[in-house]
Amino acid sequence: MTLAGFSEPIVRLVAFAAIFAAMSVFELAAPRLERAEMAGAWKSRRWFANVGVLVVSSLCLRFVFPLAAVGTALWANANGIGLFALLGLPAWLAGILAFVILDFGVWAEHVASHKVPLFWRIHRIHHSDTGFDVTTALRFHPLEIVLSMVWKTAIVLVLGPPAIAVLVFEIVLNGMAMFNHANLALSPRLDGWLRTLLVTPDMHRVHHSCERRETDANYGFNFSLWDRLFSTYVAQPARGHDGMHIGLDDYRGRRTAGLGWILLLPFRR
Repeated sequence: MTLAGFSEPIVRLVAFAAIFAAMSVFELAAPRLERAEMAGAWKSRRWFANVGVLVVSSLCLRFVFPLAAVGTALWANANGIGLFALLGLPAWLAGILAFVILDFGVWAEHVASHKVPLFWRIHRIHHSDTGFDVTTALRFHPLEIVLSMVWKTAIVLVLGPPAIAVLVFEIVLNGMAMFNHANLALSPRLDGWLRTLLVTPDMHRVHHSCERRETDANYGFNFSLWDRLFSTYVAQPARGHDGMHIGLDDYRGRRTAGLGWILLLPFRR
């Protein structure tokens, strides 16, 4: 699929590789936490499993949903489908609105993945990671990736946004997910300044706490304002970042870093 003369898969791959490499280097240069799960052989095992989940999910998505959100946007634009076409909005305004609405849609989807038992069975593989670094952003079950794409595609069909806006949103979403899952130390001043608008690593790490009150908070990936607006914002973990327990109490140890275990977790009692 080409967009504005560029191959969409190539653009995605280059953006992903560049951001992943940058976050990996930053983690090594300025790590926020020093834990066994984030070093040595355990880290290697986690990285292999988490990257493996990404590969399986990407292949499943291409097979089940070859058009995806960008392809759907191209089709909608070509056929004049969507609210933006009906209102006759200029492309720049439609693009900005689409970005904001899609981001809210992803936030709402994330909330649902915690509140709906069936969705939580799938989403819990993301939270079962007892480490927290850039690869945690890749740890989503193929079923969740497909369901998420169905949801985003539905939003695209309703809105009919410019395809380039959808592509930019997905690249930014993936990049921000890697950023706010990174084991990266930011100064308190920089973190406080950034999180007035964006989700920072310290803000999102709270969401990966074992404490239920903290797990049910800070759902955002891009904008921090949704959590503030809907009163799901928690500034800091009760035990502090150095003392907090990451992951889920029911799933501990090296088994959580096994690719087969991760893929089968939604089907376990």
